[in-house]
Amino acid sequence: MGSDSDWRVMSDASQALTDFGIPHEVEVVSAHRTPDKLMSYAREARGRGIRVIIAGAGGAAHLPGMLASMTALPVIGVPVPLAYLDGMDSLLSIVQMPAGIPVATVSIGGARNAGILAARILGTSDADLADRVEAYAAELESQVEQKNQRLKDSL
Repeated sequence: MGSDSDWRVMSDASQALTDFGIPHEVEVVSAHRTPDKLMSYAREARGRGIRVIIAGAGGAAHLPGMLASMTALPVIGVPVPLAYLDGMDSLLSIVQMPAGIPVATVSIGGARNAGILAARILGTSDADLADRVEAYAAELESQVEQKNQRLKDSL
């Protein structure tokens, strides 16, 4: 994430990864304040065994795109809402990438979905993880049916 203040949103991605049993790291890397660290992180990530990067940033939100420009790994961008513009500035900064530098982008503040998307990506080469992702989806379906039944019972 671009700043430790982003943790209030990005902790949901970490929790989702933990829920799926996916080891991960958390790092503050600012595209603007620590550009050398950003370059090292992006260029060394694959060699360190990183397989997907989730990058959250607010405001100008250059972190996901800059990471994507320096690594072949998939990058998932999380627009972090700030006090102004409700995160629309972050969303537009992340989603409007030039051709050839894709960043998968989730909703404003959608860090949990970023974690789930990362699990799905990793699950393409890990059958046990794919089974856990499918079980999670089945649990969501079950929860909807339970809510539906409670609503009907209340009428």
